[in-house]
Amino acid sequence: MRIDAIILRELHLPLVRPFETSFGVTRERRILLAEIRSEGLIGWGECTAGERPFFSGESTDSAWQAIVSELGPMLASEPPAHGGECPRIFRQVRDNRMAKATLENAIWDIEAQREGISLSQLLGGVRDVIPCGVSLGIESSIPELLAVIEKELAAGYQRIKLKCKPGWDVEVFDRVRNRWPAITLSCDANSAYKLRDADHLVTFDAFDLLMIEQPLWHDDFYYHSMLQKRLNTPICLDESIRNRRDALAAIEMESCRIINIKLGRVGGFSEAIAVHNAAQERGIPVWCGGMLESGVGRSHNIALSTLENFTLPGDVSASARYWREDIVEPEITVSSAGEIAIPDSPGRGYEVRTDLVERLTVRKETIRAFEMVA
Repeated sequence: MRIDAIILRELHLPLVRPFETSFGVTRERRILLAEIRSEGLIGWGECTAGERPFFSGESTDSAWQAIVSELGPMLASEPPAHGGECPRIFRQVRDNRMAKATLENAIWDIEAQREGISLSQLLGGVRDVIPCGVSLGIESSIPELLAVIEKELAAGYQRIKLKCKPGWDVEVFDRVRNRWPAITLSCDANSAYKLRDADHLVTFDAFDLLMIEQPLWHDDFYYHSMLQKRLNTPICLDESIRNRRDALAAIEMESCRIINIKLGRVGGFSEAIAVHNAAQERGIPVWCGGMLESGVGRSHNIALSTLENFTLPGDVSASARYWREDIVEPEITVSSAGEIAIPDSPGRGYEVRTDLVERLTVRKETIRAFEMVA
């Protein structure tokens, strides 16, 4: 496909309410969007890097620089026939997976439009609806958290995930379980614990959790394998899984029993599908994690979640949970049964509100193909 232009934008979107994890508190997202124009079609990609390099080594600013200086020119000078060629085109650039995913996912979007099929169909999805869970940040008090949980359960969400850290874990789980003994409950530590906390982490088994997500170091398999041997609760790896090779290593070492797949973390749809397939072949269930995306990134997560082995509710929740006004239409909604219906129109299935995007844009740069070819 010919690349006519790559337009990179930074938008500032305030969250409806602050979202706290073991990394800190997020009140506003600096979101990078890539608009790729190709032969009359437009594909959109979203960078999921955080404002600061806390979740991964990437940040909003580093991703912008990588796209403008390296990845954008590479893509413009060697247009891919399909999205699956992007990893080869970007192969000289190490890491920078969230920046790469920004462009690759937009190419998959264009390809689906060109083929006249939905993005989920292009990816090989098999679902008409996907089950949804919700990720809840750390609150200022347990009663405040209980009120939020009650609201989300009433909205139909099928799984409640609680962010946790030392000092905000066992007492919280105990209060939640006493209030709702039968709900599907999990926790996410974002690497907040060390192996010396193993005795404490074993006490989590008492709360019938679906999983404990990434309790130890962000780049670790070995110590997670040691911890998993002591736990009845499945460990789910998130930050540690960067690609298919990582997934295979973690499974072989019995470091986890569940894998969270995030598009940005693994570098885009191509590697996400490879991780999904590796896990499926070895009987390890997967689910789709969220990164406080706008509707563009959320629409990509919806499409990915239609693949066969996404058997657990993901963090793909409604637009209104995060934004007073999302940048796509229709806004993403969750049914009272805790499900999202999959669009069947060509591409993402959600139109970008370009007028709102322009109003929210604080930085913009255009890369044109003819400017990049020597």
